[in-house]
Amino acid sequence: MTSPLPSSRLATHTALFLFFLLLGHLAQAQTLLSGRVMNAAGAPLSGASVGVQGTNLGTDTDSNGEYTITLSQGGSYVVGVRLLGYLNQEHRVTVKTGEKQTRNFILTPGDRQLDEVTVQGDRTNKFSRKSSEYVGKMPLSNLENPQVYATVGKELLTEQLVFTVDDATRNAPGLQKMWEPTGRSGDGGSFYASRGFVVSSQLRNGVVGSVTSTVDAVNLEKLEVIKGPSATLYGSALTSYGGLLNRVTKKPYETVGGEVALSAGSYGFHRASVDVNTPLNANKTLAFRLNGAYQYEDNFQNRGYTGFTKNLAIAPSLQFQPTDRLTINLDAEVYRGTNVGKQLVYIYYLDKVSNFGFSRADQTPLDYRQSYQGPGLTQDSRSTNLFGQVRYRISPSFTSTTYLSSSRSFSEGKGPYFYLASDIALSGGTVTTPGVTSLLRADQSTQDSHRQVYEVQQLFNGDFLLGNLRNRVVVGLDFLRVDSNVDFFGGIIDTAPLNVPGYDYRTFNGRAVDAAYAATPPPHYLVTTKINTYSAFASDVLNITDKLSALAAVRVDRYDNKGGILYSPIEAYEQTAVSPKFGLVYQPVKDRISLFANYQNSFNNQNSSYQNAQGESFVTKPERANQVEGGVKLDAAQGRVSATVSYYDIRVQNILRTLYTDPNTSLTVSAQDGTQWSRGAELNLVANPVQGLNIVGGFAYNYSKFVNTSDDVNGRRPNTASSPYLANAWVSYRQPSGTLKGLGLGFGGNYASDNKILNSVSQGVFTLPSYTVLNASAFYDLPHYRFAVKMDNLTNEHYWIGYTTLNAQKLRSIIGSIAYKF
Repeated sequence: MTSPLPSSRLATHTALFLFFLLLGHLAQAQTLLSGRVMNAAGAPLSGASVGVQGTNLGTDTDSNGEYTITLSQGGSYVVGVRLLGYLNQEHRVTVKTGEKQTRNFILTPGDRQLDEVTVQGDRTNKFSRKSSEYVGKMPLSNLENPQVYATVGKELLTEQLVFTVDDATRNAPGLQKMWEPTGRSGDGGSFYASRGFVVSSQLRNGVVGSVTSTVDAVNLEKLEVIKGPSATLYGSALTSYGGLLNRVTKKPYETVGGEVALSAGSYGFHRASVDVNTPLNANKTLAFRLNGAYQYEDNFQNRGYTGFTKNLAIAPSLQFQPTDRLTINLDAEVYRGTNVGKQLVYIYYLDKVSNFGFSRADQTPLDYRQSYQGPGLTQDSRSTNLFGQVRYRISPSFTSTTYLSSSRSFSEGKGPYFYLASDIALSGGTVTTPGVTSLLRADQSTQDSHRQVYEVQQLFNGDFLLGNLRNRVVVGLDFLRVDSNVDFFGGIIDTAPLNVPGYDYRTFNGRAVDAAYAATPPPHYLVTTKINTYSAFASDVLNITDKLSALAAVRVDRYDNKGGILYSPIEAYEQTAVSPKFGLVYQPVKDRISLFANYQNSFNNQNSSYQNAQGESFVTKPERANQVEGGVKLDAAQGRVSATVSYYDIRVQNILRTLYTDPNTSLTVSAQDGTQWSRGAELNLVANPVQGLNIVGGFAYNYSKFVNTSDDVNGRRPNTASSPYLANAWVSYRQPSGTLKGLGLGFGGNYASDNKILNSVSQGVFTLPSYTVLNASAFYDLPHYRFAVKMDNLTNEHYWIGYTTLNAQKLRSIIGSIAYKF
């Protein structure tokens, strides 16, 4: 069993790392090509593709316009650069073995198409992303990074006609949606499962950016799904043991351009979106971009009254580059929504599955298409995120980046939900025959509820040689404040019979709920906590040889909970946690195959104390998760095949568990010795086998169980761990040339095995059945127009998602779209 690193082991790893630093004169020197890509005014251009002709070597420039490519040997190379809105450019560069050569590029605005330049290794495989500056908080290629992550880029989002982050996650291996967004302040966003643990989308460009309603994809450049415990660089407040989701947003650029799109389809769906960019001054050092979308959709459960979701998303961004060393970005995300909550059906907590007469969602007496609620059960929600980024290039080797982020959510209104309850439980035991003939209907409203999160983060990045060893370093300071002022209230409103002809299910409505609360004031559940977290972290990627690199990182985290109310009063407490991270990468074939291994760590802060059977009090330690992982990353066939295969083992320790309550003293006896295991394997494949044909696929297996906990769930799979087997695939063909250039078709889908949403001795086992959902799209992409149509759930599959809940999903739908590009 893996355990947290004691101080002796941490010291050993630190000593080994320092030893590596002393091997400079024994290590093989690297042959590097680096430089900057700028416009005529000297302002850096980010996102430009830089590649070495005739090889699979290539990368994208970072936000400072800089790039670095590691060459296998010296020689004469043709290096090309391309960026949308600029003329492609090529230069011949001679590099000596073991030395670093610099080549800068100055691009001229123009309208030549990206595919007119013969630069290998970057966009041949258009769905592949070979590097990220966020995953490791430094520019790092996927092959050099010992951590596993998957990226869903804008090309795939456009081809699939994706409008939300929820739909984008269907392309990430091992990620399963578990809960619909409710819009409630503080906890209302979508929840997913990754590696047996629940995660949510709370990060944007590497810092806090929570959205509690459906997250619109109108401002999404790419979605990064980062796997495994990641507290060392990201902390614990915004991540989980399964990983994290990071939304990378669209940035302003230097030419006038944009897109306007209209879409419409099934269940009253209609949408309008806009993406407009323009420079604001003559020398193009100031640029503005606006992304926005309005979307409306009815609930597919449309027999009689239908629910609805109405969202507005506005995302302005401003980029100012007063010098070639300084870049300032200011942007915002404003989300406004009104919705009727999706029908979340819980298993009644005072019931047993054996009382139902069935144990699977597809056996329930619920009508899949029926809405069991009426009008007026609406909720208003708002999320407002404000961001500032100041990046200053101190020298060619060092950069300073300052982030300021504010994330605020608000909600007010009704939150309907339901209980599946047996006749035995509802009758108090007078009925003895298993069966379910009624549905409990309930509400949990929020009232003037707010949650604010502030983050200030300072990064210093360095890329330098120590002796002959290349070091890529990030040192960071982080302050995070979470200020909650949430008021939940409600309860069970009524009981409705099931499958009674002519019964009016609209009696559960806004007026009925208000009347019930007026007659009997409901209980309120407050969350008024204030939490400050102060952190410092450092990470170094050290190239020991041209093919071998090591990563070492550590975070020191000071957690300061000011106390308040978390449904009941809690005392103030403080905790300090240390989170180390280590990784090794060896490339037997340089820039094509890497073998990697990592140790990653996360933690969760716990309440301040607990008592044992003798009445002794103990200070609670932070709960910890430790991951060991290894695998292979591949970038072969001149960049046409990218793949990652990995095996991981995560052990959670220090889980606080209640043993029993002493009936004589009412003393709750606890122990902090609970454990949980999660292990599995994942495959991620992105391929371009022939021109025009692109394939995205993934497979994941996860085995999870409680190992040392209460007898009720010990040895069982957690009911939040999702389906153990998941698979995703998408295959598309786009005509690359000729009269029908830009015409394409896509087909794919997702598979999930049975999901146990209830799994205990006391209540039994309840299962959401496995499902296979197939989708397709057709599109015609012209220089100034794009026509597209998609059909989701081709086979009209009845399927459910949830953890502790069952939530019926949308049936077959079709949406058409037309866009004008300028």
